[in-house]
Amino acid sequence: MASRKTKVLLGVIGIALIVTLAIAGKKENQNKTFLSIATASTGGTYYPIGVGLANVWSNALKDRNVQVTGQSSAGSIENIDLMKKNEAQLSILQSLMAVEAWEGVRNFEGRPYKDLRSISMLWPNVEHFVLMDNRLKKGDLGDIANTRYSVGPQASGTEQSTIIIMRGISLSKASISPEYLGYGDTVSAMRDGRLDGGALPAGVPASAVTDLYASGVKARLLNVTDEQLAAVNRVANSWFRFEIPAQTYPGQSEVVHTIAQPNILATTRFLDEQTAYTLTKAMFENLTAVHGVHSSAKYISLGNALKGVAVPLHIGAWRYYREAGIDIPDELTPPEARDIARNSVEGGSHHEQ
Repeated sequence: MASRKTKVLLGVIGIALIVTLAIAGKKENQNKTFLSIATASTGGTYYPIGVGLANVWSNALKDRNVQVTGQSSAGSIENIDLMKKNEAQLSILQSLMAVEAWEGVRNFEGRPYKDLRSISMLWPNVEHFVLMDNRLKKGDLGDIANTRYSVGPQASGTEQSTIIIMRGISLSKASISPEYLGYGDTVSAMRDGRLDGGALPAGVPASAVTDLYASGVKARLLNVTDEQLAAVNRVANSWFRFEIPAQTYPGQSEVVHTIAQPNILATTRFLDEQTAYTLTKAMFENLTAVHGVHSSAKYISLGNALKGVAVPLHIGAWRYYREAGIDIPDELTPPEARDIARNSVEGGSHHEQ
């Protein structure tokens, strides 16, 4: 048997080892960059793409000690609030909500958020308006009048964009019996007969819509007419024509003529330049992994990076795009970079003379 002195010595060594490992772990954590990306409810496209991007970044930047995690949320409006509170450093936003926040209009009336910055367009957010067959009339968006209809969770981008779309076709919450449900809950309520339909904007295919069709709910996707699209854009010019091919969803036999707006990857000016540069670079240099995250992620590319983006870029993303030879519209140049851009132009002009 070991002597008492030996046991004491081993105990001291054990304690010292634990303390050493704890200090080493603490030091490693101090050197690690932890970031969170805010998404939306789990039944849509924001969540799987946000979590997928977080995994791609964490794997690609492991040697740089960068770890990114995805978190669910109520959507775009809450995401902006989470970034303001630094409870998320990145988020996915509807372009419409990003512009409203930047300009201080509608939902952000008198409260412009000039610290907001863009990184990239990600994919088109396709409007999926679903309605039970027994409430169909013309098969277009106007059919939602006088129905029990979910406009999305309160304070979500879904709710706000749906309200604007409704306003464009002379409808309002008073025109329907509104519910405020997430995607999965909307489908469950329709299946149980407690709801006539709902707005489910997402990338194609949207898992909640797939579930709706696959589970035999007698409902279908509504079309948006050219006249309705034009009327909606007179309220907020953010949408474009989008067609969902037949058979995208189980039993969907016809093309759905709907509309879409861009989703963007956003941050704030407080994210340091090198981190934003590294994240942007890693996303575009690991496109095979990025495209494997979700079918909608296939839209992520350098060629699409600035399409529909209307809020100035983060200086780190701006620097990456300049290096990549991307033509950056002047309105997307971040305020922090204007002096750099001006000096660069002046230097080039002097050299040419």
